[in-house]
Amino acid sequence: MIRHINKGTCSSAVAFEVENGIVTNCRFIGGCDGNTKGVAKLVIGRPVDEIIHLLDGVDCRGRGTSCPDQLAQALKEYQQQH
Repeated sequence: MIRHINKGTCSSAVAFEVENGIVTNCRFIGGCDGNTKGVAKLVIGRPVDEIIHLLDGVDCRGRGTSCPDQLAQALKEYQQQH
């Protein structure tokens, strides 16, 4: 599992796994329990590029980021390293 420390969100981190460009596991640590569980389930089985396209820039309460956006940021970092 790759762990990304979130910035500006209620969730403190997001952990995920990627195989052949597809997210195979995702889990948020903290945050709005139902929402983060829902987002995590929805991204499993999707390509990294698609998730980034869908979630990048999603804002929560004027914070300039959100738990979904932090996942997109984490996946961008993952892409740069792999």
